[in-house]
Amino acid sequence: MSTIIRNVTVVNEGEQSVKDVHIKNQRIEQISSTPIHNDSNCTEIDGEGLHLIPGMIDDQVHFREPGLTHKANIRTESRAAVAGGITSFMEMPNTKPQSLTQELLQDKYDIASKDSLANYSFFMGASNDNIEEVLKTNKSNVCGVKVFMGSSTGNMLVDEESVLESIFSKCDMLIATHCEDEATIRRNVEIAKAKYGENVPIDQHPVIRDTEACYLSSSKASALAKKHGTRLHILHISTAKELDLFRNDIPLTEKRITAEACVHHLWFDDSQYADKGTHIKWNPAVKSKSDRDAILAAVLDNRIDVIATDHAPHTIEEKSQSYFNAPSGGPLVQHAVQSLIDLYHQGKISLETIVHKTSHALVECFDIAERGYIREGYFADLVLLDLNKPYPVSKDNLLYKCGWSPFEGHTFKSSIVSTFINGNLAYDKGQIIEYGQGARLTFDR
Repeated sequence: MSTIIRNVTVVNEGEQSVKDVHIKNQRIEQISSTPIHNDSNCTEIDGEGLHLIPGMIDDQVHFREPGLTHKANIRTESRAAVAGGITSFMEMPNTKPQSLTQELLQDKYDIASKDSLANYSFFMGASNDNIEEVLKTNKSNVCGVKVFMGSSTGNMLVDEESVLESIFSKCDMLIATHCEDEATIRRNVEIAKAKYGENVPIDQHPVIRDTEACYLSSSKASALAKKHGTRLHILHISTAKELDLFRNDIPLTEKRITAEACVHHLWFDDSQYADKGTHIKWNPAVKSKSDRDAILAAVLDNRIDVIATDHAPHTIEEKSQSYFNAPSGGPLVQHAVQSLIDLYHQGKISLETIVHKTSHALVECFDIAERGYIREGYFADLVLLDLNKPYPVSKDNLLYKCGWSPFEGHTFKSSIVSTFINGNLAYDKGQIIEYGQGARLTFDR
């Protein structure tokens, strides 16, 4: 497939400029400020008035396959991701069975090689008793190792001190952590039950999974990483207090400890539990407006390095249960980029920063090979945006298998026009195009 996108505003590496972009044989063949010659074999796209960005690389999703496919699967969620401008994803190990052996990890790669429309990688899972399997992980074609230092869906909690010391001291690749202190959460649950019985209201979620639970665990992970020189990536920061753990005085490429913000912690706050209830129940919890604003400030000043989704679908029946019975998590990949562009329209973040935090910084954080930038020779994972075409979210245009979204009823100010995966048009004007497959991500480590 050969395509020329003409007169498009390219947002890349801190700049915006009008260019022609030629895509050929999966890659970006040429970028030019003057018209690129068409040898008559190229499809042409008029990009005037549109913006071209590198596709979002989402470093935290839960696509639920294998074993939890009544909620989602790799095929359905990768299609939703592509429709939302996400061209690559990294998926978590808390499936069923959990990805705790190299064989089980490979099973997921085998499924993705057949079914994923987006590019993919999968985290190896750590437990209290699989350190030998963790250490077999190939860092050149696996994104990292996931350690749950707080329990969530799948209950893969790693809480034995000797095991944590062993993982942090012996693992020579990126370790990504979910950080919430279990003892603090259990204590807060008992306090809530003493007050409310089993009918704890949803607005107590950020009280139960509070700032102290997050900070105790994040600071512990940070201390372990500093002690052993570990490459640590702390996921879904949800509190202002945790931000003191991260540096912005050195380049990202020199950091050993990095941090991620998720779109729901940049969008929602605890005042919305009254309206949205368990539909915005996540672990870690959505907290106060001041926490939300502090997280955005840390994204802007580079204490937080990347933005992700933590896409974690459950059925509407599951999410509609009482507080203790409703699982945490929700679907986000189809609207992540649009939610960030809404923040741009509000004057809170620049387009250049959005591109950096969703694409460029992921390359630097994970050492991803040949993706994440609009550069000649790189894979053509690209997204065309119309910043001024409203997009209402309704059940009719959702691609998630679970069939609901916390953004239902909201109209975004922008639309995803087209998405290219490895140079192939995979989404165009509201339609998924089943052409080609996503590729396995590789890493320059």
